[in-house]
Amino acid sequence: MATTQARGVIFIHSAPRALCPHLEWAVGRALGRAVSFDWADQPVLAGSRRAEFYWEGAAGTGAALATAIRGWEHLRFEVSEDPTPRSDGGRWLHTPGLGIHYAQTDSAGNVVIGEDRIRYAMDIARGDAAELQRELQIALGAAWDEELEPFRHAGDAAPVVWLHKVG
Repeated sequence: MATTQARGVIFIHSAPRALCPHLEWAVGRALGRAVSFDWADQPVLAGSRRAEFYWEGAAGTGAALATAIRGWEHLRFEVSEDPTPRSDGGRWLHTPGLGIHYAQTDSAGNVVIGEDRIRYAMDIARGDAAELQRELQIALGAAWDEELEPFRHAGDAAPVVWLHKVG
């Protein structure tokens, strides 16, 4: 039986300049071939770099890629793996302060929360709506998305506007 091929994207949102070649090496090792990223300055964090890399590999490669690059300090990244007819999609988010978060995704890229995780959230909440909301936010990776959002929008020469007080 042939191995199901998957594809996805690695977004290095911020990495110290000295770490960039090490990330390319780690990704290349996980993919089984040499890779070269097109690095650009990350305007949100002075002295850091950003890159996007589209990959193809066997289903499950997204997890291998996230594992290969997750141990470094000061690194913000996300790895996505599109679903295939035989496998679920996935999304791995990492920030220095929060660590790594994994979520299953559907064919449109939406996060899918499994039945067991929802039951766990309901058990923890015990009828407290605020606690249920907190648990579901954790399951969705909301804190990771919130921290990564400014870094996502800083690409492609988009200006970064910091709002310190709204309202």
